Amino acid sequence: MENSRKFYIDGQWVDPVNANDFDVIDPSTEEAIAVISLGGQADTDAAVAAANRAYDSWSQTSKAERLELMEAIAAEYERRSADIAQAMSDEMGAPIDFSNAVQVVAGTGHIGDFIDAFRDFELEYAPNPDSPGDRILHDPVGVVGLITPWNWPMNQVTLKVLPAIAAGCTMVLKPSEIAPLSSIVFTEVMRAAGTPAGVYNMVNGDGPGVGTQLSGHPGLDMISFTGSARAGILISKNAADTIKRVSLELGGKGANIVFADADAEAVARGAAECFSNSGQSCDAPTRMLVERSIYGQAVATAVATAEATAVDRASKSGDHMGPVVSELQYNKIQALIEKGMAEGARLAAGGPGRPAGLEKGYFVQPTVFADVDNSMTIAREEIFGPVLSMIPFDDEADALRIANATTYGLTNYVQTQDQAKGRRLARRLRSGMVQMNGEGLGPRTPFGGMRQSGNGREGGVWGIEDFIEVKTVSGWN
Repeated sequence: MENSRKFYIDGQWVDPVNANDFDVIDPSTEEAIAVISLGGQADTDAAVAAANRAYDSWSQTSKAERLELMEAIAAEYERRSADIAQAMSDEMGAPIDFSNAVQVVAGTGHIGDFIDAFRDFELEYAPNPDSPGDRILHDPVGVVGLITPWNWPMNQVTLKVLPAIAAGCTMVLKPSEIAPLSSIVFTEVMRAAGTPAGVYNMVNGDGPGVGTQLSGHPGLDMISFTGSARAGILISKNAADTIKRVSLELGGKGANIVFADADAEAVARGAAECFSNSGQSCDAPTRMLVERSIYGQAVATAVATAEATAVDRASKSGDHMGPVVSELQYNKIQALIEKGMAEGARLAAGGPGRPAGLEKGYFVQPTVFADVDNSMTIAREEIFGPVLSMIPFDDEADALRIANATTYGLTNYVQTQDQAKGRRLARRLRSGMVQMNGEGLGPRTPFGGMRQSGNGREGGVWGIEDFIEVKTVSGWN
C-alpha cells in the first residue's frame, strides 16, 4: 500500500518525523501484510495544528457546502468499496463475503443516513415565539480527535467523521494500529472527495502514544472514542485537565432474554448473532437468559448452532466465521474459556484451542457454556470472542435482575410474543438500546450505552449533536 508508512496532515501525505515501523498482521495466517508508522508527539502536534488552522474557515461554511462534501464522500466511498472491503478482510479477519456485504456496507449506510439527517438539521432557529429576537445557534464543538477500534473499522470511522463534517468541526483521526489499512483507503477517499486541507487529518499510532497525546492535547476541544471501558477510563482522566468534551462508546455484556413464548428461531438467531464477526462486537448478545421451562431445548439449539458454524480463513468465499483479530485477543479468549471451565460452567460446545484443521491463525471455536451463574467471570467480563454464556431464569423479575446485574449497559435483547411484557422490560432494562424479537435498529437511530458502556450517541441527529455546541443569542432581529 503506497501510503502505509505516511500520515495525512494538512491535505498532504507526509512522512513521520521519526520512523517507527509497525507490522500489520493478517490474523488468518499470522504473517505481516503491511508496515505502517506509529506517530509521535511531533506528528500529533502537526495534525492538531493543521486542524486548528482550518477551523475558522470550515466552521463558517454553509449547510449546503457541508452537504456537498458529504455527498462527494459518499460517491467516492462507493467507488472504493471493494478496496475498503479487502483491506478490512486482510487486517482484521472478516471473511471477504462478510466484509463486502456487511462491514463495508455499514459505512455506506451511515454516510447516507448522516446526509439524510443533516438535510433536516437546523443550524439556527428561533426557540420561542414569545422571544422573537432570540436565536439558538448550533455551533461546531471545535477541533476534535477521533479514536476508532479494529472490530468494525469503517462502521466507526464513518460514525465519527461524517457528523463531525456536518457539524463544522475539523478533526484528527487515529484508527486502530491493528487494523489501519481500511482507514488509509478511507483517507484517500476523503482526499479524492475534495476535503479542504486541514479539515480532516489522519495519524497512525497506538493508544499509549498518539491516543494519549490526542486525549490530553490542549489544541483539541473534544475526543470521540470507541473501544474498551479500560481505555475509556484512561482517556477520560487524561482529558480532564483540559476539560474537553469526551464522548465514549465502550463495551457491553448484553443479555438476550428468551421467554418460553419466544418465536421458534429466537435461540438459534441469538447464538448466531453472538458468533457473528467472530464475537467481536460490543453489542453482541453474549449472555443468553432462558426461561427454565425451555432451557434444556434452548441449550441443545445453541449447541447445534455452534456446531453448524463453519470457521475458515478470511480470504475464502462463503458464509463462515473468520479468525479473531490478533494473538493478544486469541490468548485473552482462550484464558477466559479456561476460566469458565474452572469456575464450574458446563462446556456444551467448542472449548479451548483452534478448530480442527486450522493449525495456524487466530481461530477460536464457537463456544457455548451452559449452567452459567451470573457471578462467574465469563458472565461479567466482555470476552470479545465467539463465546455464549447460557443462564436459566424463573420469571420476569428474575430475568430483569440477572440482566441488570452488570457494570455495562449497551444493548439488551428481549424475545417474547407478549408485547406488554416486552415493553415492561424495555423500560426497566438499564441499557442504551433494547432490541426485541430479532428486529434490528432502523436507520438514523442512536447507538450508545450507559454506565461502563459509555455516554455518547452515534447515528442520526443524535450523532450530529454529539459534535455541536448550543449557543443562545439575543437581539437577533
